[in-house]
Amino acid sequence: MALVDILKWSASISGMIAAFMVSLDLGRRVTGWGFALFVASSICWISGALMSDDEPLWTQNLVLFGINCFGVYRYLIRKRRPRDDD
Repeated sequence: MALVDILKWSASISGMIAAFMVSLDLGRRVTGWGFALFVASSICWISGALMSDDEPLWTQNLVLFGINCFGVYRYLIRKRRPRDDD
């Protein structure tokens, strides 16, 4: 199996697992790690797409990479502000 195939299969499987983790809505930590897995998936997709000259695929996953990094920030890094009970 070629490296590009390994990257694409890894991206596909990790993306499915990440989507499942986010959809479970089991709290900030699980959702945040789901987004972290999406980040890894995007990196694999971008690498595989660049190796196979698939411009639409790497372009899409470059955008998704940024969105998923924002998800990691929101769910794992940012501290929640206390809610105002007015």
